Amino acid sequence: MIDKIAWIHLDEGKILSTRSRGKGTYYIPGGKREPGETDLDTLTREIDEELTVTILPATATHLGTFHAQAHGHPDGVTVQMTCYTADHHGTPTPASEIEEITWLTYADRHRVSPVDQIIFDHLHQVGQLR
Repeated sequence: MIDKIAWIHLDEGKILSTRSRGKGTYYIPGGKREPGETDLDTLTREIDEELTVTILPATATHLGTFHAQAHGHPDGVTVQMTCYTADHHGTPTPASEIEEITWLTYADRHRVSPVDQIIFDHLHQVGQLR
């Protein structure tokens, strides 16, 4: 199982998503936990690396934990995505391996990874993603 932490950043019914260099699929920003890191350690490090913004850990709220087949991995390899909302300082800007950031709606569900599709479904059902 791949253990990932993600930042759910919503604005006017759209979700911030990223695309890595050379990839065609969009992903909710975040990444893999490093040894010894807490969820919030991973969240703040990954979002700073990918988007050059500072997550405010005291504002982080667990949105949910989702499981799916890991995109681009052999059958049976799963991903666990633990999602948080949080306030931040700065303007999201592509950095590191991120080539593009964009705002997606539920109509873009087919453009994201399997675990992100489950998250899109959840957010749409609760009225947060249009």
